[in-house]
Amino acid sequence: MFENIREDWQTHNRQWSRHGFWVLLIYRFGRWRYSVSLRLLRMPLSFLYKGMKFFSEMLLGMELPCEAMIGRRFVIEHIGGIVVSGDARFGDDCVIRNGVTVGLRNRGVRGSPHLGDRVDIGAGAKLLGPIRIGDDVAIGANAVVLTDVPSNSIAVGIPARIIQRKPKEVETAISHHTL
Repeated sequence: MFENIREDWQTHNRQWSRHGFWVLLIYRFGRWRYSVSLRLLRMPLSFLYKGMKFFSEMLLGMELPCEAMIGRRFVIEHIGGIVVSGDARFGDDCVIRNGVTVGLRNRGVRGSPHLGDRVDIGAGAKLLGPIRIGDDVAIGANAVVLTDVPSNSIAVGIPARIIQRKPKEVETAISHHTL
């Protein structure tokens, strides 16, 4: 847990004031509490987590349950109106912005997106249902993604259409660590 928190702090430019860092701190604590084997010790930790999660949702405007799987160096660029389903999966080096929803397509039907490494999600984008997003993908602002997106591509529009990146664009994006 502490190694992930240190890495999250570095990923958020070592600024304690970044709201995204605090959301991830609460998320990492929630995941860690499951590793406490004694129920009597885990119960107060669970109570503390639920209070912190309420703080995160109400004051920071982000719903990130500890049941979701978040990779390393996850960046929450801008906070507000972000909803992530409990069964969503994110790879390493992903970026998410305000107004994004990563979750279920229909209420009561399980199946949330699974994202690869280095996925950059634009503001207001919606990724819905049991879809797979490959590595090195950019999701455009306000895109509505309802189908799988292959690696090295861009998804834009409503509903999202897939544009394959040229190999040179992918190399440049990776070398500059931006998508």
